[in-house]
Amino acid sequence: MNIEELKNITVVGSGAMGSQIAMVCALAGYHVTLQDINHDSLEKAKNALKGHMENRIKKGRLSQDEVNAAFDRLQFETNLETAVKETDFVIEAIIELLDEKRKLFTQLDQLVSDHVILATNSSTFASSRLAYATNRPEKICNMHFFNPALVMELVEVVQGPHTSEATAKITVDLVERINKTPILLKKEIDGFVANRILAALTNEAISLYEKGVASIEEIDLACTKALNHPIGPFALLDLTGIDISYYAGMQLYQKTQNEADKPAKTIIDKFEKGELGRKTGKGFYVYS
Repeated sequence: MNIEELKNITVVGSGAMGSQIAMVCALAGYHVTLQDINHDSLEKAKNALKGHMENRIKKGRLSQDEVNAAFDRLQFETNLETAVKETDFVIEAIIELLDEKRKLFTQLDQLVSDHVILATNSSTFASSRLAYATNRPEKICNMHFFNPALVMELVEVVQGPHTSEATAKITVDLVERINKTPILLKKEIDGFVANRILAALTNEAISLYEKGVASIEEIDLACTKALNHPIGPFALLDLTGIDISYYAGMQLYQKTQNEADKPAKTIIDKFEKGELGRKTGKGFYVYS
């Protein structure tokens, strides 16, 4: 398969990331199926996407005809087998739990045609941890979007030792076709590029807060007003989900057994309280 033959895309997982990835692909002209076993989650995703598109129309970034055409190309489906029946490319965007992802990849491998590439949006797990749950490791890779996927331009494509050159090339080509900017990592490394840099900044921000050097608001202001970041590290944690940070830290700790890799106490406390950020209405900040 080459990029010209790629027509149908399936995104599995209708959370904020999965739903926006699906819309990005639909806006670029692909026929897309967004799959989730939870019907309510799909309805929530559909309504959220309608809101995002209405805002873009109001701002003159998209026309009503372009939005209508994108929604015509976007299907919502609860049944996994139906969702992947005619697919050429699958992007997995479910919860960051390794066992759940492995189960899904095994299931997908049995359902899709031989030519289909299975990509994971995960930034926590290198695709080598999923590839051998399938009989097509050469067609497995990471395709990591950033949140919010409708806005953020970069996509990290990670070519693991199992990933073929053809798979990496088609995935990079697809990133360009959906109007994003790809970088290709030729070596697997935990956190990839952007998140490794971000993690260093975030860990230092949390350390400054825990030591009482400055408040959450002041640390975020230092990053936005002095470093010219569009959003501070604590506001960003709220946006992406404090649970994501918790799971990523715990997975890394389980792999390394290094206490320094555990999530910070502040992250653990927020996770245990269920204060996960925007999705729960409260994290480091309170949201209406």
